Amino acid sequence: MEKSYASASSGELSAVGGRPVRVIPLRHPQERSPPSPPSWWSVAVEKARAMGPRDWAEAALPCLSWMRSYRWEEDLQADLAAGITVGVMLVPQAMSYAKLAGLHPIYGLYTGFVPLFVYAIFGSSRQLAVGPVALVSLLVSNVLGSIVDSSSELYTELAILLAFMVGILECLMGLLRLGWLIRFISHSVISGFTTASAIVIGLSQIKYFLGYSITRSSKIIPLIESIIGGIDQFSWPPFVMGSSFLAILLTMKNLGKSNKRLRFLRASGPLTAVVLGTIFVKVFHPSSISVVGEIPQGLPKFSIPRGFEHLMSLMPTAILITGVAILLFGLGIANCALAAIVISAVTGLVDYEEAIFLWSIDKKDFFLWAITFITTLIFGIEIGVLVGVGFSLAFVIHESANPHIAVLGRLPGTTVYRNTLQYPEAYTYNGIVVVRIDAPIYFANISYIKDRLREYELNLPNSNRGPDVSRVYFVILEMSPVTYIDSSAVQALKDLYQEYKSRHIQIAIANPNRQVHLLLSRSGMIDMIGIGWCFVRVHDAVQVCLQKVQSSSSSSIKLSPQASEDLAVSITTPKVQQRYSFLKKLWKSQDESGSTGYRKSRPKHKAQTQRVDVLKE
Repeated sequence: MEKSYASASSGELSAVGGRPVRVIPLRHPQERSPPSPPSWWSVAVEKARAMGPRDWAEAALPCLSWMRSYRWEEDLQADLAAGITVGVMLVPQAMSYAKLAGLHPIYGLYTGFVPLFVYAIFGSSRQLAVGPVALVSLLVSNVLGSIVDSSSELYTELAILLAFMVGILECLMGLLRLGWLIRFISHSVISGFTTASAIVIGLSQIKYFLGYSITRSSKIIPLIESIIGGIDQFSWPPFVMGSSFLAILLTMKNLGKSNKRLRFLRASGPLTAVVLGTIFVKVFHPSSISVVGEIPQGLPKFSIPRGFEHLMSLMPTAILITGVAILLFGLGIANCALAAIVISAVTGLVDYEEAIFLWSIDKKDFFLWAITFITTLIFGIEIGVLVGVGFSLAFVIHESANPHIAVLGRLPGTTVYRNTLQYPEAYTYNGIVVVRIDAPIYFANISYIKDRLREYELNLPNSNRGPDVSRVYFVILEMSPVTYIDSSAVQALKDLYQEYKSRHIQIAIANPNRQVHLLLSRSGMIDMIGIGWCFVRVHDAVQVCLQKVQSSSSSSIKLSPQASEDLAVSITTPKVQQRYSFLKKLWKSQDESGSTGYRKSRPKHKAQTQRVDVLKE
């Protein structure tokens, strides 16, 4: 028994056999261009003129805005608690980041302390983590280590210069509003990249556990080779101490996660490890355990960084660090007890659950995760970023050049046409192919679209609807999802039309939007196809095609050269135009009165009855 989606409509063939086909004519869009939006410069100037002295002050110093509306009694106590918590966690982590970057721990305190106050004055976000990141610290160490020795004073100068370059690039990206670039990088790429980076960062800190130096690298193979090659220098004291602190950190971290009352343990874990490590070293003075040493007091003197002759060699790294800063939206990770802090922190970045989820949901996203993960581990962070982003963009281009195209069929009992793969019960008509293109049509995908249309023409499944014909005579393009079409695509469609015409196949267009319709008209495509072969609804196009198929011989059906003009005349007769004008006024009045459509129950007015009849047909 046939599944019905709505009340029975007028018969398929009877609707076109004994009386003229009723179609809603596709109105040609007006050539009037919509008013162009004002330029960004005029908007900025107008906004600047309307700003008063207080507005200018708040624009320069956003802190004036939040301080004026700050709820001191309600929020001060909670903010103090949050600040103390962040400080307890940030102090030891920032020292760890500096060690990871090959710098003295004092620079970690600088970068963890000063940016917080700067952002409180000039920042506008209420939720933001500001400070050093472990992944960036590892990149700094790898790049600067290949230029100069980390014990040299020039190393620190170059690190400051690199940070200055990154700051300029990020300011430029902010001014140019380039944050949209992150949209082209999938979450699977970010997850694979951070997981591999976490493993590399963890292995780079193993040297403090083992008691001997290992190669400084962002690649996993040199790290493993160095760890195995120096195993004869293994020392037990740092291993026992480091493992103990790591166990303490992981325990406090898990307790803080599982019990809300013990949440303070999670934040106080790093500081606890630093305090216990400091007490142990002060009491026992173990010679086999390396220590950070004395940390200078106060802030450094202001100075201009040197080493500008290395500017060009640092530029690729500055660009890479800027890209990583866009990819990562939180604080990363970063001797002594400090190495345990780094390893305990990176364990949270190993996102193996994401890989399992992607494998079960989408093999393409799992491939992106895997290729980014593997290349980052083997070839380093720099190559991992480039490969991950490259594959992500390649998938975007592939999806754009190979859009989804569906063959449509009519749902039983309705005038609605849907994808036959999604609705197998939807039926098609012999001799007619209805195709929906679910993407803009442009130079990169038009060849793919043409190939699919030829494929559907040759491999369309047989249907018991409509006259018994042996091949396709009509191709109807449902263009409502097509938001844009370029000149290359128009020319390709013209070539396709000529190809179809030589085989006596007629193209029909249904429901193009205003922009697409205007472009097709200006290019002469509408005139080539014929105004009479452009429709508002797919159902109208199908009815006209059925009438042509039925009125012709199934063995020798051919469209006369005047078919388009004849059809154009048939749908522009005074009677049809009068009906269309009446419906237009009726629907406008209903829209203004808040009506949302016709009811399934019996209409009360004659006008409503006429509208239902037309919609059925």
